[in-house]
Amino acid sequence: MSSTSPYPPIASYALISDCHSSALISLDGSLDWCCFHRFDARPVFARMLDWNRGGYFRVSPRNPKSTVRRYLPGTNVLETRHVTADGVFTVTDLMPVQESSDPENPDRVLQYHQMIRLVRCEAGHVDVVVEFEPRFDFGLTRPRVSQITPNLSVVVGGAEALTLQTDLPMSATSLTGTSAVWRLSSGQEAYLALTQQLPYQLRPRMHERRELELRVEFTTRFWKQWSEICTYRGPYREQVLRSALVLKSLTYASTGAIVAAPTTSLPEEIGGERNWDYRYTWLRDASLTLESMFELGYAGEAKAFWRWMQRAVSIDAADLQVCYGVGGERLLPEFEVLGVDGYMSSKPVRVGNAAAGQFQLDTYGEILSAAWLCSRHGVEFDTDFWSYLVRVAEHVELIWTEPDEGIWEVRGGRRHFVHSKVMAWVAIDRAIRLGRRLNAPADALQRWSRLRAQLRHRIQTAGVDPLSGSFVQSFDSTEVDASSLVFPLVGFIRAEDPRMVATIKRIEQELCTNGLVFRYRNIVDPLVGGENSFTMCSFWLVDALYLSGEVERARELFDRLVGYANDVGLLAEQLDPVTGAQMGNFPQAFSHVGLINSALLLSRGASDHGDRKKGRRLKSASGKAGSSVKTGPARLLTVPVTGPSV
Repeated sequence: MSSTSPYPPIASYALISDCHSSALISLDGSLDWCCFHRFDARPVFARMLDWNRGGYFRVSPRNPKSTVRRYLPGTNVLETRHVTADGVFTVTDLMPVQESSDPENPDRVLQYHQMIRLVRCEAGHVDVVVEFEPRFDFGLTRPRVSQITPNLSVVVGGAEALTLQTDLPMSATSLTGTSAVWRLSSGQEAYLALTQQLPYQLRPRMHERRELELRVEFTTRFWKQWSEICTYRGPYREQVLRSALVLKSLTYASTGAIVAAPTTSLPEEIGGERNWDYRYTWLRDASLTLESMFELGYAGEAKAFWRWMQRAVSIDAADLQVCYGVGGERLLPEFEVLGVDGYMSSKPVRVGNAAAGQFQLDTYGEILSAAWLCSRHGVEFDTDFWSYLVRVAEHVELIWTEPDEGIWEVRGGRRHFVHSKVMAWVAIDRAIRLGRRLNAPADALQRWSRLRAQLRHRIQTAGVDPLSGSFVQSFDSTEVDASSLVFPLVGFIRAEDPRMVATIKRIEQELCTNGLVFRYRNIVDPLVGGENSFTMCSFWLVDALYLSGEVERARELFDRLVGYANDVGLLAEQLDPVTGAQMGNFPQAFSHVGLINSALLLSRGASDHGDRKKGRRLKSASGKAGSSVKTGPARLLTVPVTGPSV
């Protein structure tokens, strides 16, 4: 990154959340991104995307010497410790949840539409600089800031309103912001409470100090109690739990949906235009996310996510979308926000995502795979939803021969992507498994079995490069694609099969830079700029190496990947393989799902690897959700290969 750019590295940010909305705070204490009420709401601070116009809320030392931060153990409460020449102070940041919120019930997490910042002088005396410059609509709306009292400011502009309450007075106020320098001595504390309201419901009031203290105490206790539910006790537990906390932070409690990321338009490459809005929910992430939550003991979150999926889909299987809004919204029109600089001048800044209107064949495999997973964890389907799943399978029968945009949502035209065909195979395979469990008619099972065999034949004849023996990206290509790494994970092929071994070898040779995996090379589309390595693909390589017998290499790569997380354990969508810089939207749910599932696999150790190579299903004694994590990953990673070996 340019040393002259004012934008801090993406990895310098930390996430806080109330399971409805979120905020990102930089290492120097600046709140540079915040959407209240919903993850996909218009931001009230967006300096992350426009340094000069986006708005921010900074609490920082006047003369800093050093700064470190952490999440309080087992929580999403951020604590930043600043050391100055004359003293030490901490800033505790959180978005409080209501006291009636229940850590064991994902539907019962209620918000205050508020952020609390607690400043405490720990030693000596310090000068704390407070700067409050809200800007709505990505900085395009400059709201009016009115100081009702020295300790209470009201902000109104367009469809948003904020109130800022402070223990100590704000001394300098303009029409668009307010600021102060507070001198604190050892043991002295000061609260700042930022609350969002709708303008027509605005009721400015001062919260009692004890009321804010209780919100901090309860929210901290809520997160700790939620973390105690985690059943995983193996290696990498700290990283696994942090990743679980990220997934919980990205969960919209009202519906159970999990967003791909809390941000929009953080670039995949500086100066490029591959900048997308990820504040929505992708069905593609569903089965892997469900598996990780079930295996960590968070069956409630997994089932809530599944209920959201059931509500979001239409009665018509042909209407199944790639992604939806957190409330199940289908219309996610994509547009560019003109006049916004973009992170490090990486334009455009986008709202909405046109992928919602793409045809991606793999989506059908994802929903049937998720249904199969939930069924194995005791979720029962009523007759209507089973009928819907049958219609999904029947629709795959009609469309599997068509080209699609594929898992990577390319914008260069439809192709016969091999990953898409494999996921069509997954859709039919899981329909057969569900059908046997739910007593489907014999003629349907026979028809699907024939189609499954037909899909397998088509993939192994048109989807394998005759020269290298590896799977390819599409039927009309000899290029390799990192999405092929999932084929053993979904049960299509054994990892030690020669074709999979050849695929892994080519991916390492052609798609890796410094050991990190790119999704693909040489896809032609109209977009300017490239991208960096895709974090989830690198975790897929960990899994593929492990399952193919390269256990130590898998562990080494996993350790490297974990080392790329920032100081509070967060991972972005992509990694620059040269500098290690995090790129793309941040933090990325898919990256943390990859970390969890790879850690679960590696935690089994090398001793049972031979059982997996023989294709055995390793089951717990009960076979039910909540059983030992030790047997968990096998249910995902060793779905038996159906029929003759590929």
